[in-house]
Amino acid sequence: MKEVVLIKVNGADKPGVTASITGILAKYNVNILDIGQAEIHDNLSLGILAEIPSNAESAPALKDVLFHGYEMGMTVTFTPVTTQEYESWVSAQGKPRHIITLLARKLTAEHLSRVTEIVARYELNIDNISRLSGRVPLEGETVNNLSRACVEFSVRGHVDQGSMRADYLNLSSELGVDIAVQEDTPFRRNRRLVAFDMDSTLIEAEVIDELAKEAGVGDEVVAITESAMRGEIDFNESFIRRVALLKGLDESVLADVAQRLPITEGAERLVSSLKKLGYKTAILSGGFQYFGRFLQNKLGIDYVHANELEIVDGKVTGNVTGTIVNGEQKAFLLQEIANNEAISLEQTIAVGDGANDLPMLSKAGLGIAFRAKPLVRQNAEQAISTLGLDGVLYLIGIRDRDDLG
Repeated sequence: MKEVVLIKVNGADKPGVTASITGILAKYNVNILDIGQAEIHDNLSLGILAEIPSNAESAPALKDVLFHGYEMGMTVTFTPVTTQEYESWVSAQGKPRHIITLLARKLTAEHLSRVTEIVARYELNIDNISRLSGRVPLEGETVNNLSRACVEFSVRGHVDQGSMRADYLNLSSELGVDIAVQEDTPFRRNRRLVAFDMDSTLIEAEVIDELAKEAGVGDEVVAITESAMRGEIDFNESFIRRVALLKGLDESVLADVAQRLPITEGAERLVSSLKKLGYKTAILSGGFQYFGRFLQNKLGIDYVHANELEIVDGKVTGNVTGTIVNGEQKAFLLQEIANNEAISLEQTIAVGDGANDLPMLSKAGLGIAFRAKPLVRQNAEQAISTLGLDGVLYLIGIRDRDDLG
């Protein structure tokens, strides 16, 4: 009868360990049923599920592996696997897979403990744990003096994803971290279009509020803006009321405001990385086209759709021209751009912070609420609040070491 043995090799990492171990097994015509390898802090952990042919005895093969491991200063252990155990393992390959992504400024043991407690509660198996963020020095500067940490868990099993996502949303709020739950599908690794809201997403400001300050109506506009972002009043109504308050503002103010707009942490790195990966990018904004075009030129965005502020004789009239870009229009434009680019909606990502972003967040294959209001976080599929905008890269599996920015 054939024998199945799990071979585990552990020790200081060095070149040639896997090659030499599998080379010995090859001499005995061993079949490899599964293999996995991980390296943590220069320590190697190699696992091989080996099938020893019936015409060969396992003892000589394993003895040679054990002796060679000793020569390399590695610890080698063997665990027999019964036919029943193996068949049970094989039957589990049809179970759905999910990706759980933990994002924080700094990871702690409590973060990992609490995340994996929920995995265990739902009786899921963790197949793999990977660090996506770069190595962080114990002392010294980090990127822009802001650290970032991310660990990705690949888990397997049947689960009510909505229920588990709700549990992780509560845990995120409690621990001050972000936790994303995604089904592991081919689309997750094959996104092609990212659409951004502009105000309080690509930039850390609400442009209309900045213009209102220049016009001397800042308090009135801020009050209407906050009410609209909370979903308390209709966006079109609030937008018309706010723009009307800008009547008489000099056109030159727009250029001054554009120059001092604060770009959101991580935005430039994110857009640069997406371009290198071949993604299309878009700004779908309830703000103004003037500022959308400014950011398009600055960041290299492919598409911009926003509201056209009417200017006559160098003065803002208090009106906009064309269709107002509200929540429904954002969702329509996302679909339109995807159609133009021959991209499935499953291959799209939408990122926004306000209630008027929810239609496009729900329409996209991956909707991300970024530093959003509670209402938006609760209704969006995913949320990022603790890291910069480049945290989006972690949700599509990009590692810091890829250095695409």
